[in-house]
Amino acid sequence: MYDLLLQGGTVVDPASNVDGIRDVAVQAGVIARIAPNIPATEATRTINVRGKIVAPGLMDLHAHVFEGVNRTGVNPDLGGVYSGVTTIVDAGSAGAATFGAFPQYIIPRCHTEVVPFLHICRTGLATNPDIIARTSIDLDETLQVMGEHKGLIRGIKARMVSPALEIMGMEMPKLAKRAARESGTKLMVHIGDTAKRYDPTVIRQLLPMLDQGDILTHYFTANPGGVLDANGKLVPEAREAADRGVWLDTAHGRMNFSFDVGRRCIDQGLLPHCISTDLTVPGRLNTVHSMVEIMTRFLGLGFTLQQVITMSTHNPARAINEDQRLGSLAVGRQADISVLDLREGEWTVFDVLGTGMHVTKAVVPFVTVKRGQVFTPDWGPRPWGWEPDRVLAAGPISGGCCD
Repeated sequence: MYDLLLQGGTVVDPASNVDGIRDVAVQAGVIARIAPNIPATEATRTINVRGKIVAPGLMDLHAHVFEGVNRTGVNPDLGGVYSGVTTIVDAGSAGAATFGAFPQYIIPRCHTEVVPFLHICRTGLATNPDIIARTSIDLDETLQVMGEHKGLIRGIKARMVSPALEIMGMEMPKLAKRAARESGTKLMVHIGDTAKRYDPTVIRQLLPMLDQGDILTHYFTANPGGVLDANGKLVPEAREAADRGVWLDTAHGRMNFSFDVGRRCIDQGLLPHCISTDLTVPGRLNTVHSMVEIMTRFLGLGFTLQQVITMSTHNPARAINEDQRLGSLAVGRQADISVLDLREGEWTVFDVLGTGMHVTKAVVPFVTVKRGQVFTPDWGPRPWGWEPDRVLAAGPISGGCCD
């Protein structure tokens, strides 16, 4: 007997090149069988998912879930299994001085899988601004913490923002890159100076530092230091970085996602590999609420459902070197599954600048399966119900910043 049978859904798994009606059987936390017409009598529990999309478990490559330590930290399960997401990458909420709370208090108390990056700033995002002096970075302490949590921490996070750049200049990302290299991990870099104080051409110095496997996040930002020059053209280093194997992540957040910038990047051939929320407590109150809402935005930008699912599953799994375990519904894989409802309707979504975009399809979470355990999503971190003719996000807010 299978533990669980998802019956009659449309399996969309770009990693396995599957797009069709299949049943999915789960046994002992792994995917046991994918085939048409598996009898319900062969399973202890059967869920009818006819008319729904059965996808690999959604992965949010950039969110902040250091709940109770940082004021910006969202409960991992609120942004995770109760929003249709099975794995969240925490994008550097903790630094060397605060990271110990992750394995002790956060990870053991949630169902969602949390994959943390370590901020190059000792205090992470517990302080705002994060880097306020050269002593905000201690390379030796950072490497010590990376060594103590080898296998758990997947990389180093650096934010190309003021006042860090005014205090340290390019020494800051160079130290972050050194920490990533010496720890055998990768570097994730936030671009877009929300304070708008530093030289915007800093991007041309940063991008050549990034190697294959590093992650550039917020590349749809309209803030200074993004991938477009003053004329709206891609800086040549951006295309070179993508050709080199640098992962491009859009990461919405409160202040770093513009439809106009995104369209310019897309029109010039620089397509995203991954999409993510940059979910935070203040961000969810206004501009971004869940991965499914980000998926809806990208359907509105003209991407196909298969492309959007790839950017939310297989590519994030590859970006954190977990594509042998996550990001696909192959038999024998960990049973991480997101069952989604693709609804027709009339909605308006907004970027952080308040620019609206009309969409006619919305992605809604239906059932989440994490390691074989079933969760019934609510609307996740959303301030209101999801009905036609309702906006999916309010306009921009000002003040403060996490990412």
